[in-house]
Amino acid sequence: MRIILDTNVLVSGIFFKGPPFRILETWKQSKIKIVASNSILEEYTRTIHRLSHQFPAIDVSDFWDLLTVKAEIVAEIVLLKPISRDKSDDKFLACALSSKVSIIVSGDDDPFISSSF
Repeated sequence: MRIILDTNVLVSGIFFKGPPFRILETWKQSKIKIVASNSILEEYTRTIHRLSHQFPAIDVSDFWDLLTVKAEIVAEIVLLKPISRDKSDDKFLACALSSKVSIIVSGDDDPFISSSF
């Protein structure tokens, strides 16, 4: 199964326990595949870097090395107009369209796609 992880799920899995942690453990066991685009990886990098300063006891380097090797990186597509209510979430939808992945795992309360889509 191929999935796209919203940044909030990824960082929750790295820095905390619970379902996001179990998702990452399942990925490490090669039972699922994480799909991302370059803009998603950039957001992951910024967020993980920021949080690693708040949680210095957690070594993120091994995880980051594994992500860059095991993740499926897909070409980005340009959306002709914003799709989601939060414009910054459009990169996840664009990645899903580009990769034909139908599962985006997010901890957001608000759905990605606006009702006007």
